[in-house]
Amino acid sequence: MKKILLVDDETRMLDLLSLYLTPKGYKCIKMSSALKAICYLEKEKADIILLDVMMPDLDGWEACKEIRKNWDIPIIMLTARSEKNDIVKGLKMGADDYISKPFDEEELTARIDAVLRRQTGHPTFIDFNGLSLNEDSFDVSYKNQHIPVTPKEFSLLALLLRNHNKVFTREHLLRTIWGYAAPTEDRTIDSHVRNLRDKLRKTGFPVDDYLTTVWGLGYKWMDKDS
Repeated sequence: MKKILLVDDETRMLDLLSLYLTPKGYKCIKMSSALKAICYLEKEKADIILLDVMMPDLDGWEACKEIRKNWDIPIIMLTARSEKNDIVKGLKMGADDYISKPFDEEELTARIDAVLRRQTGHPTFIDFNGLSLNEDSFDVSYKNQHIPVTPKEFSLLALLLRNHNKVFTREHLLRTIWGYAAPTEDRTIDSHVRNLRDKLRKTGFPVDDYLTTVWGLGYKWMDKDS
């Protein structure tokens, strides 16, 4: 289980982040100040840090700078600021990514996953017969045609493409991508698959040859060459 160090002086934000991330399989450690977070790191380990910028005593920028002196832990800055200069400043201080409040839950978890993949050196591109996924930027294209997808559609497509010929039940997909199992919400999966198929078809990709429905179970990506 990956351990995320949440650093924010607002208790409500800490609770909200934990509420989002715990069902995704992350262990959340909540710290109300950057100084407390640094003291924690002197004794314990963390896999990634979500660090708020606007905090008293020691702001996120200075905290990021101090953390970088001693630890090579991925850092995502969280802030209400979205000006380009602020983003550049955070990245120069050593941050790995930057997301502005209010943030989208799906975008946040997708960015965390991408930063962790880069840290572990996992491949960031998936290619299949001209269909290309960039897992760092969350871009999907087919023969250089950009395909606009939602974070959930991207996660669904990436999961299927990484597991050719494996059948995923709707319950499994809900648990893996949405973070919970709810049989009464099977239509959620069906709706996303339908939208994904429509978007891929519009570019000319023969999606119906590969993204198949396994009646009574769920879906699989069928690789005809395997």
